[in-house]
Amino acid sequence: MWMRRIVSLAEQAGVAIGAHPSLPDLIGFGRREMKVTPEEAKNYVVYQIGALQAFTKTKRLQHVKPHGALYNMGVTDETIAKAIAEGVREVDVELILVGLAGSVWIKVGQQVGLRVASEVFADRALNPDGTLVPRSQAGAVIQDPEEAIAASLRMVIEEKAIAINGQEIPIRADTICLHSDTPGAVELARKIREKMEAAGVEVVPMSNFL
Repeated sequence: MWMRRIVSLAEQAGVAIGAHPSLPDLIGFGRREMKVTPEEAKNYVVYQIGALQAFTKTKRLQHVKPHGALYNMGVTDETIAKAIAEGVREVDVELILVGLAGSVWIKVGQQVGLRVASEVFADRALNPDGTLVPRSQAGAVIQDPEEAIAASLRMVIEEKAIAINGQEIPIRADTICLHSDTPGAVELARKIREKMEAAGVEVVPMSNFL
């Protein structure tokens, strides 16, 4: 029911649609790591992409971004990331694979022949190596809207991020993630877009420039 509703709203608004496949962890919202084989990870992704595609008018999507623990597993496990990338390509080679900027996701996506989008996070803190600070650690989720806005502008315009220890790190930003369960997410998204456009950044679907 939710897939039908969200796809319908997106199509009415002219918003590009992407799949956000997860591990089969309903209770943990896909944020708990599970031991899975590369084949299992690939097939989870193929299954979920196909399900969402079926609800679209064109039977096609713009992009695929693994969710939660599956996403984080692919950041450090090249075998899992490659299996998932191959699953995406198997469904539709025109799909864009979205992965953490500077991570294994970007490399394996390119290796299997996909377009890739380097993703940054408006509401998440980074380790000095560019990985996400685990949600179990204090400061992992950025609560201050102004801090999130400033960080987003810095990553997009200056191609720099400030790690949780204060270290400046280089970063590429093709797309920004803002979690819907972050308090005030809708208003924060609106403000980030306003600030981006005021700074001369054009916000368009990633398929327009990748």
